[in-house]
Amino acid sequence: MEQDTLYQRQVIDRARAPAHAGSLDGATHTGEGTNPMCGDRVRVGLSLTKAGTVTAVRHETRGCAICIASADMMAGLAEGRSALELGTLSRQFGEMLRTGEGAEQVGELGVFAPLHQHRSRIRCATLPWTALVEALDGSKDR
Repeated sequence: MEQDTLYQRQVIDRARAPAHAGSLDGATHTGEGTNPMCGDRVRVGLSLTKAGTVTAVRHETRGCAICIASADMMAGLAEGRSALELGTLSRQFGEMLRTGEGAEQVGELGVFAPLHQHRSRIRCATLPWTALVEALDGSKDR
């Protein structure tokens, strides 16, 4: 019960005042994700060094509190990491959401672990990661 309360408070706080929201001028890569079932939409802009390290990330998210909070936490965690590290983190996050286990591997994203009990909301949390992976794959490079 305590974890659920912490989850709710952190998600609501992050959704109300996202630190990494907005467009990124000069983004080198972009990615988008849409959930037609609920209408959540995420656009991620990022800048990569030639070595593949993320130097800046911003998200433009229209959706529920879970989607906005996940996008904002993702953007904060992405800066300074490589595409490989972020791919691994994305997979670990998805696995934690499916099973409820492995919260210690994903750091602050562990707050979303209670979602494993609410299968219909998992996509809300993973949608920003889908957009990030698309951006890192370079399928929508500028």
